[in-house]
Amino acid sequence: MDLAESNAAMVNVRTRRGALIALARPYQWVKNGLVFAALVFSERLFHLRDVLLACVAFVVFCAVSSASYALNDILDREADRHHPEKRSRPLASGELSVGEAAAMAAVLGAAGIGLSLTLGGGFFAIIGLYIALQFFYSGYAKQIVIADVIAIAIGFVLRAYAGGVAIGVPVSPWLVFITFVLALFLALGRRRQELGMLGDDAITHRGPLGEYSVRLIDQMISIVGSATLVGYMIYTATPSVAARLHTEHLFLTVPFVAFGLLRYLYLVSECDEGGDPARLVMRDRPLQISIALWILADLLLLYF
Repeated sequence: MDLAESNAAMVNVRTRRGALIALARPYQWVKNGLVFAALVFSERLFHLRDVLLACVAFVVFCAVSSASYALNDILDREADRHHPEKRSRPLASGELSVGEAAAMAAVLGAAGIGLSLTLGGGFFAIIGLYIALQFFYSGYAKQIVIADVIAIAIGFVLRAYAGGVAIGVPVSPWLVFITFVLALFLALGRRRQELGMLGDDAITHRGPLGEYSVRLIDQMISIVGSATLVGYMIYTATPSVAARLHTEHLFLTVPFVAFGLLRYLYLVSECDEGGDPARLVMRDRPLQISIALWILADLLLLYF
């Protein structure tokens, strides 16, 4: 079956509503869970008002991130048609037109911006920065080696920072740093998997991929993976953090973080996974268990 026949077959599988949902990529909303980090680590999880504000922040990021996915798919539709996985996306497969995707992006973006106003000027400004970052990434940064993964990581930092602004608590520099290096680690893992999948066709799909090599990415992953784990270890053992969080035992959560990082690295390096970290988390049981145990341990240590 050639590319045209493959795309035509996919058109018959999904309804128009299904194609719009696929364009929004709701499975990616798990990333927006970062807005709850400040809520949990500020020990305000049982403050109803703050929980509601954090939930609104989550909905806002779901709306604007889905709008950015639609924008990205519009710009990448030609390249995606030559990618073994991305060619099934609604625009690349021909299920949706550019006009339909642009309309959905506009509606979701407007809804997210409008809702962000309810959380104050600071949060609204962060959403503005996030949207500007998505335009910058889709139109420019993703074509520049290294800048592409840094732009992705900054998007995660904005999510985490916005969670604190939404509920009116100071955002710890530790949260910013650990979020940044963790997101960089995941983004590099994705680039590594793409290189392995596309091989010599990597530069055809996206120019900067041709400037990476598996060896170079492995070195980068080693650096940022180490920074993530060591940074988290120092964070859990810092006296000022222990005093602020009212627990000296946060270091007990380190094994879960270490397992999660090493499991992800194993899946990327040995199983050719990691092309989509969100999907990987949703289908890899050991990774799910380590994340669940880390969250449970944090809740027990911070609240009980």
